[in-house]
Amino acid sequence: MLATEHIATAQQFLSDADREYEAGDILQASEKLWGAASHVVIAEMKSRGIESRTHRSLVEGVEMLAEEFQTPALADWFVAAQRLHSNFYNGDLDDWNFDLHRRRVHRFVNSMIELTS
Repeated sequence: MLATEHIATAQQFLSDADREYEAGDILQASEKLWGAASHVVIAEMKSRGIESRTHRSLVEGVEMLAEEFQTPALADWFVAAQRLHSNFYNGDLDDWNFDLHRRRVHRFVNSMIELTS
């Protein structure tokens, strides 16, 4: 996939996650939000010629970008995405915390697109 395709996928996953959430499927919404966050990071790493094939490489990429853009919130918002990824498997987030993390992932994806465009 090209970097632009990863961005489009991230945006589609955000929309899909919102639909899943509204339908009451928090597990699927959780994984779509994780996917959106992951794809936006992969897009930026790909545009820089950096491989990002592991969970750890995504985390390291976000930490690098948070420092480069002097936007520490990026790292915090990505932690929310990781928590949603975990929720997909464990289903342990209550509605309030799910929505909190959902909003953080939306901020993360939209901020990454703005910062890297």
